Amino acid sequence: MRRLAQIFATLALLAVTGLGLAALYLRPAPMPLPPLTGQIERIVIEKAARRMVLVQNGIIVREYSIALGFAPQGDKSRQGDGRTPEGVFRIDRRNDRSAYHLSLGLDYPRPQDRARAAAGGFDPGGDIMIHGQPNALPDTAVLKGDWTAGCIAVSNAEMREIWAVTATGTEVEIRP
Repeated sequence: MRRLAQIFATLALLAVTGLGLAALYLRPAPMPLPPLTGQIERIVIEKAARRMVLVQNGIIVREYSIALGFAPQGDKSRQGDGRTPEGVFRIDRRNDRSAYHLSLGLDYPRPQDRARAAAGGFDPGGDIMIHGQPNALPDTAVLKGDWTAGCIAVSNAEMREIWAVTATGTEVEIRP
């Protein structure tokens, strides 16, 4: 009987110790963010960090992890290079019937991109978008890694949030 009491006491001590350690190392799940209201003024994309932020009234109001083109290092120079362009752009179109869950088009190629491509004798490419996941996937699926042809991709839920607060004409800065 005494041996059984020692076993239970040891198990209780281990359980309390485990709970104490868990309390030190585990954090509660983050609280959901309040919904965004109004329009954002700017989107900043940091390619190396795979991060996109929305700026409203000079304050970062959202941050998202992103996927880029399949060869993201460097500035886009030609059709099919798999790079995401760098520079300052504007949202110039919205497409709710895209092959990807919603899409906001960037005004790439700009005149300087066309001139550079013409001087090199190649096509600069186009149709660079911020979009969700391919429509063929379930709404909650998110492809891993850099998989686009040069676009910026987020989850479908994130794209719905971005879509709701981003107007045509919004500035988009894409940094290396």
